[in-house]
Amino acid sequence: MAMARSAPYFEGTGRRKTSIARVRLVPGDGNVIVNGKALDEYFGRDGLAEVANQPFVATSTVRRFNAMVKVVGGGHSGQAGAISHGIARALLQVDAANRVALRGAGLLTRDPRAKERKKPGLKRARKAPQFTKR
Repeated sequence: MAMARSAPYFEGTGRRKTSIARVRLVPGDGNVIVNGKALDEYFGRDGLAEVANQPFVATSTVRRFNAMVKVVGGGHSGQAGAISHGIARALLQVDAANRVALRGAGLLTRDPRAKERKKPGLKRARKAPQFTKR
């Protein structure tokens, strides 16, 4: 595997809903630190740690990099998606050959789904007040 550039670390920014994750990858043994906590400790056992680790699994680099992540905004699900997106972008800097595997797993595309805005006269984005005929 050829390195694209020799840097002390590889960076990637991931976004999902209203969450933004700044990811730094350094060669190591697979520790992922999110806002000063271990990944499993940060997300508990919702299965979101697996979502965040998907890029490593897709590129077979599970125990090769340590990741330092700073994530802000949104909820747990959005943050996990943002971390996954950021790790995928950082892995592109590690080796451009990772693009095929990451693209195939759908990890490079920024998920555009976000909360729909509330409309006037409605209770939420689409929920209307109860209708009474008489």
